[in-house]
Amino acid sequence: MPATGADPSGAGFDPAGCDDPRLAARLAGPTRVVLVAAAALIDVDDRVLLAQRPPGKPMAGLWEFPGGKVGPDETPEAALVRELHEELGIDTATACLAPFTFASHRYADFHLLMPLFLCRKWRGTPTGREGQQLAWVRKQRLRDYPMPPADVPLVAMLQDLL
Repeated sequence: MPATGADPSGAGFDPAGCDDPRLAARLAGPTRVVLVAAAALIDVDDRVLLAQRPPGKPMAGLWEFPGGKVGPDETPEAALVRELHEELGIDTATACLAPFTFASHRYADFHLLMPLFLCRKWRGTPTGREGQQLAWVRKQRLRDYPMPPADVPLVAMLQDLL
C-alpha cells in the first residue's frame, strides 16, 4: 500500500529530489520570514508594469513587480494599496486586487513570502517616485528583464494568463 500522499502509479514523481542535501541545507535552520505584497499591474493592452530596483538597494538593477513590505497589523492588500501610492503615485482599492499566486523563496538571510495580486484598475499614471525606472512589458518579453530569483517563477504563470 502506498504511503499517504504517494502517487500509486509512480508516474510523474521522482522522490529522489526530495532527499537532495542541497535543498535540505537551503531550507534548514531558523530564518526570519519577510512578507512582501506585489502587484502585476496590467494595462488595456495586456502589458505588465515592471519596476527596476534603484542603485543603493539590494538587488539593484533587477526588475520586479511593484509592491513592498507588509507592516504590522496590515493586510497584504492594504500594504499594496499603500505601496502603489508611495512608489508609483497611483491609487487603487483593495477590491481591485485579485489574488493570483505567490512566491516562497529563501535568500541568504531571510525567507521571502510574496503574494502576487493582479490589478487592472487604478487611478493615475504610474511614475517612479523612488528613483526606479518603469517599463510596460508585453508577456513575450517578460523574460528579457533580469529579475530577483523569487520573481522569476511568476513570469510563466503570468504569460499563461495573458
